[in-house]
Amino acid sequence: MIEKSMQQHMLELPRLKYVFFGGKGGVGKTVLAGTAAIWAAQNGKKTLLASTNPVHSLSSLLTQDVFGKPTPVEGVDNLNAYEIDTRDTIEKSKKEIREKIQWFLKYAEIKTKADEFVESATMNPAFEESAMFENMIDLMFEDKYEAYIFDTAPTANARRLLGMSSVYSMWVNKMVQSREEALSLKDLLSYSKKKTEKDPLMEYLINLRQRMGKAKELLTDDQLTSFYFITLPEALPIAVITRFINWFHEFGIPVGGVVVNMVIDKSNVGPNSPEFIKNRIEMQDEYMEEIEQKFDGLVRAVLPLFETEIRGVNMLKRTADLLYA
Repeated sequence: MIEKSMQQHMLELPRLKYVFFGGKGGVGKTVLAGTAAIWAAQNGKKTLLASTNPVHSLSSLLTQDVFGKPTPVEGVDNLNAYEIDTRDTIEKSKKEIREKIQWFLKYAEIKTKADEFVESATMNPAFEESAMFENMIDLMFEDKYEAYIFDTAPTANARRLLGMSSVYSMWVNKMVQSREEALSLKDLLSYSKKKTEKDPLMEYLINLRQRMGKAKELLTDDQLTSFYFITLPEALPIAVITRFINWFHEFGIPVGGVVVNMVIDKSNVGPNSPEFIKNRIEMQDEYMEEIEQKFDGLVRAVLPLFETEIRGVNMLKRTADLLYA
């Protein structure tokens, strides 16, 4: 089933810097992200493990508080972990939007309050994801680390999150075009011969376009970026990642492979084992065949269902030994 292991795949990409783990909720994204981060740090890379999931679980996984700022992980050299403060991100974004709207209203000589526009803009359900995306690319642009491992939200959210670079780019290009047409019309209708004033809105749009262009460039570079999908040998997780692997290909986001998680070890099951366990193994065997067919050449590792939950650095190191075997 495994043509190229996780370790082989990563070693073939010496410049790999941005690694994302995603999949349906409950498949083990956070664990696998933590495992990859520990492996990268143990291999001498200055690493940041960051959560872009609005419902964070890194602190619980690592058994230490990493909320709100990059925090050194106890027991692992070269590794910092960071649960991004969504509330803080949203408040900062609201403040920036308020400043930009006030700036524009003053420039356009429109006498109304910015708060009404801010409330309208930030009530959009995608606003939180947009704010998280901004925070994520801020980390990438700071370029303080040699490896960035991202624990993403469930795949549907990750799809929108990572796709925002393309969506933003299309939106900004349309806005710039509209703004240029409006300015051109204003100049034609103006009787004033004075030099055209600096346009703060146009400056903002051009800067945003450059920023989104850089983000898209990083996220679609198959030498720098890789997205790994986690699945279980069950129908729903397989269906979810089948759909989204195709979508990621369409957006040009490099798919690094698939990791199959929580497979029951048959060597621990005997004739006297409960029927429930035997039935689960039979079910998993069927889905493992489906995984082999659907993700031929993409499976990087098959990980067992452990006898206990994976928490703490020692358990993550144990998982890393298997993931990168």
